[in-house]
Amino acid sequence: MARPVIAIVGRPNVGKSTIFNRIIGDRLAIVEDKPGVTRDRLYGTAEWNGKPFSIIDTGGIEIDGDDEIMRSVKMQAELAIAEADVIVFMVDAKVGITHADEEVAQMLYRSKKPVVLAVNKVDNENRQEEVYEFYSLGFGDPIAISGAHGLGIGDLLEAASMLLPEPKEEEYEDDVIKVALIGRPNVGKSSLVNALLGEDRVIVSNIAGTTRDAIDTPFEVDGQKYVLIDTAGMRKRGKVYESTEKYSVMRAMKAIERADVALIVINGEEGIIEQDKHIAGYAHEAGKASIFVVNKWDAVEKDEKTMLHFTTSIREQFLFMTYAPVVFLSAKTKLRLHKLLPVINHVSEQHALRIPTHLLNDVISDAVAMNPAPTDKGKRLRINYVTQVATKPPTIICFVNDPELMHFSYERYLENKIRAAFDFEGTPLRIYSRKKSDQD
Repeated sequence: MARPVIAIVGRPNVGKSTIFNRIIGDRLAIVEDKPGVTRDRLYGTAEWNGKPFSIIDTGGIEIDGDDEIMRSVKMQAELAIAEADVIVFMVDAKVGITHADEEVAQMLYRSKKPVVLAVNKVDNENRQEEVYEFYSLGFGDPIAISGAHGLGIGDLLEAASMLLPEPKEEEYEDDVIKVALIGRPNVGKSSLVNALLGEDRVIVSNIAGTTRDAIDTPFEVDGQKYVLIDTAGMRKRGKVYESTEKYSVMRAMKAIERADVALIVINGEEGIIEQDKHIAGYAHEAGKASIFVVNKWDAVEKDEKTMLHFTTSIREQFLFMTYAPVVFLSAKTKLRLHKLLPVINHVSEQHALRIPTHLLNDVISDAVAMNPAPTDKGKRLRINYVTQVATKPPTIICFVNDPELMHFSYERYLENKIRAAFDFEGTPLRIYSRKKSDQD
């Protein structure tokens, strides 16, 4: 089920990241009282009154002058307008209406997207009077909030959630493997779709961002049904943003959410760049099965060790995804293309794998016997029993005497032992500790 999207838009330093952190309940965005601290767009998921949604913090970039501020604000707002279902337009009660605010307001007004106007930094009753000024922006009743003190957040979420569309039900059967092709522009996602289908179903060019819309392509091989979700690039014809990488992440998030398996497509000619890590991280955080697909391998000068060196580089650059297999291929020449579908099938199976409780407990008992948990202030972690509570991704609960004693390094040790016993290749594992109650 695809979640609707709320985007937080506004000029730098109005408090977008603080509100974003309040809503998702986690300090994902770095907050500092100067413009441009949030250097990349951040994403989270939340729920209000039973309505789940994705939320985007459209952070600014480093600012050198007034022209740069306007360009940055305009780009961020354009990206948010293109993808969001509801936009939270944030302004600053301390500063009042600025020219940048008015520019953003004009863009949002022309978009005809639902907009909720949030006036931040209304930290006391004296500042309530200053909220009325913002009626002139033309978005109805402004909602007074304080990110610093957490005031008015419920009112803001209530207003925004009322405007959200209903989540769309997935139209495919459970036995269909949904595969999202994600990656920065021009790594060959659309070419890979065409190669897998054996026909030109997606328009391909060498200009980054030429796929206009997300495209679902169902197909079947040897009785197994698939849907390829090709993430789109630019939506506006004839216009190329300076930051196409940021745009690709927004589209990738939507595709990841719907997918079972994420193909993280990397340009073999160019190697790994920082944006590849951002995109892969979203697939990992979303709990999706993942495969690194190194495309354009035909164009790489190589010897017998090139593939090993590239794989080592991936393992070093993506330490958080050592579970994901790597496939080298060329969509253009179909070199090694036949290896991809079997790997997709395998990681999809592992993603949905459920381990009987008694087998899981046997593995954990052996692991603890081999390497007991270290003590903390004289107390030792005791694991009473474990059970798998979910799949996609596999999720395991450890019932323990004190969850605070479960150090992340010991949790990683247990994960490694579970993977050694049951494979789980290609899928993240979620392991949580819970205090054993008298009822358990």
